[in-house]
Amino acid sequence: MSLKQKIIEDLKASLKAQDKMRTSCLRMLKASLKNKEIELGRELEDAEIHALISTLIRKGKEAIKEFKKGDREDLAFKEEEEIEIFYEYLPQQLTPDEIEKILRDVISEVSAESPGDLGKVMKLAMARMAGQAQGKEVNEIAKKLLS
Repeated sequence: MSLKQKIIEDLKASLKAQDKMRTSCLRMLKASLKNKEIELGRELEDAEIHALISTLIRKGKEAIKEFKKGDREDLAFKEEEEIEIFYEYLPQQLTPDEIEKILRDVISEVSAESPGDLGKVMKLAMARMAGQAQGKEVNEIAKKLLS
């Protein structure tokens, strides 16, 4: 079963269970998938769906920060619940130690020596960790290793 089919089946199950939060979240995800497919003019592959979900998670985390600044804990809590649901559709996330190990391998492969090589490192590292790590976290660890 493809990831898209799993999302659709889970949406149907949440409708039957009357789980409003999960239903709302999965509807938003399904709509985002459909919009991206229309934009590209084709069905999305699982890796592309993972990238889209990662984008939604990143946007949710940014929204949480803004909601907390605005003293809107209720909205921040809602975003956190949505993010938890989105993570269910991504591969197991890497720990910072695992990310660092992969980055060290990539840095030695591309012979990166300075922060100026960050672009080369990030391109290869994100391809290897597709869907398994957030780009911001990888970027921070890569900057630390290259400086």
